[in-house]
Amino acid sequence: MFDNQRYLTRGVNESIPFETQAFIWNCIDRLPENERDYFQIFELEDIGGMQHIVHKSELPEYRMNYFIPMMKAVTAKVYVIDSTEYSTMLLAEEY
Repeated sequence: MFDNQRYLTRGVNESIPFETQAFIWNCIDRLPENERDYFQIFELEDIGGMQHIVHKSELPEYRMNYFIPMMKAVTAKVYVIDSTEYSTMLLAEEY
């Protein structure tokens, strides 16, 4: 799972900094294969110039918090969905 072609939507490309996109993919890559749900959730929040990222999934239940110093911290909800043929990163409102 998530070992296939990776895509992102125009919304992600235009509103999520590249460094944050790379961090999100890396979070998924670091999960053991048996702990990966096809639907990954990332809640991004700008907290005083720090990028706060909450990474979640439902099955198996998973939750991790990250705080990263960023010049361009954003507030958004990002989904990463694996369809077995490809993986797509999209904003929640694009779902």
